Amino acid sequence: MADATDKADKEKDKFSDRADLTDTQDSSKNEAMEVLNAQWHKVRSRLRAELGEATFNSWFKLLEVAGTQKGRVILHVPTRFVRSWIEAHYLTRIRDHWKSEDASIRRIDIELKPEWVPADKKPEVREQKAVPPRRAVQPAAPRAPMPEMPEATGRDDLGAPLDPRFTFENFIVGKSNELAHAAAHRLAEGNGVAFNPLFLYGGVGLGKTHLMHAIAWEIRRRAPERTVLYLSAEKFMYQFIRALRFKDTVAFKQQFREVDVLMIDDIQFIAGKDSTQEEFFHTFNALTDHNRQVIVSADRSPTDLEGIEERIRSRLGWGLVADIHPTDYELRLGILQAKAESLSRRTDGSTDATRIPQPVLEFLAQRIITNIRELEGALNRVIAYSSFVGRPITLEMAQDVLRDLLRASDRRVTIDEIQRRVAEYFNVKMGDMLSARRARSVARPRQIAMYLSKQLTTRSLPEIGRKFGGRDHTTVIHAVRKIEQLRDEDPALDEDVDLLRRMLEN
Repeated sequence: MADATDKADKEKDKFSDRADLTDTQDSSKNEAMEVLNAQWHKVRSRLRAELGEATFNSWFKLLEVAGTQKGRVILHVPTRFVRSWIEAHYLTRIRDHWKSEDASIRRIDIELKPEWVPADKKPEVREQKAVPPRRAVQPAAPRAPMPEMPEATGRDDLGAPLDPRFTFENFIVGKSNELAHAAAHRLAEGNGVAFNPLFLYGGVGLGKTHLMHAIAWEIRRRAPERTVLYLSAEKFMYQFIRALRFKDTVAFKQQFREVDVLMIDDIQFIAGKDSTQEEFFHTFNALTDHNRQVIVSADRSPTDLEGIEERIRSRLGWGLVADIHPTDYELRLGILQAKAESLSRRTDGSTDATRIPQPVLEFLAQRIITNIRELEGALNRVIAYSSFVGRPITLEMAQDVLRDLLRASDRRVTIDEIQRRVAEYFNVKMGDMLSARRARSVARPRQIAMYLSKQLTTRSLPEIGRKFGGRDHTTVIHAVRKIEQLRDEDPALDEDVDLLRRMLEN
């Protein structure tokens, strides 16, 4: 009996030891994943700072840490397309950043996450919800064409919703945007135009998206039977990726090529994305061959679109290319006055606290020159502060509320300032920076100044080239790529560039 008891105690101890070992292993594994996730967080922060928010969100937002094994980090991505792009363009950079956090890491592997399914590819789940849909959609298979609804702009499952504020009535016209506005209005009237496509380009927040929405609203009002599809280039790419993933390309092509008007916003987003460019190229040809209208916007002219195939750039320049220039003082003031009047109508007999004196509007128009979004945002901040605190809007109050924004606006870096600071740093003459001299002692600082001009200003490549002695935009592209390459290869030069950037930004 005693032997049986001893045997039972030994078995119990063995199971207890095994359980303790399992708990220890689980604890160690959790701790290792915590460390790995902390490292990944730092790597992500560096990538975001290097590449910018738009590029980071496009390629790294969906990356997940899966684990590590013998100096190898495994990351999961949702699609083969994203995996291929990251492996081709960013793998070395990720590895180098990770090695700076953990020297034992020698390799980064990008693998597909098998169970990942796009959230918008679950129609059965959406249709089973008890919440009434926003618009009447007949239950159907995902590939069936959507019925046209009177309140829709056409194919809203593919496109993006239109902003009701963005109409021609709410668009303030000035010298900087009069050509783009006139072309957009003529096209929306549908009286037959000789240009296809219409290509709108300009800096951030200057009204490109507003005009595209206005065209769609006007076409819908005048000819509701016409099918209009508006979406960003980013959404076009993800719709195409989804079609590839689910072997649905035939339906994708049919949906895009049967519209009457196709509007693609921010076409520069598909730069370097070869498969998406190929599909856009064929979609563009199919629509224009059948006299369907194409409208495209970008942050620069077709000839300056880096990473876009020559055949696409050529076709984008076929029709009318309309530039939207930075706003002048009169236009900014007009926009603010229209915005103030609109807010007054909405408040229905506002008190003195929400009325905006003319000197305040003139002050904002004079000081905030970056773009319309920032201008309207400043006005909204002043009105909100007045409404919440109950303090009348005065010039002093506006200056106080917008102190940080005004300080940032005052610190806008110019190309002239960059040239001067770089010349001083490398002890070269300003005249040499603008000359045709190709000696390395002059050429390298000039390339660094071009690189910083591209990074720290909103000027286009041709504008930067002109500021450097009338050089071509391809020279600026070469300089930017050269400095990017040298920063990876030469720690001393990388430190010089980083120091110059901090000096200019502070």
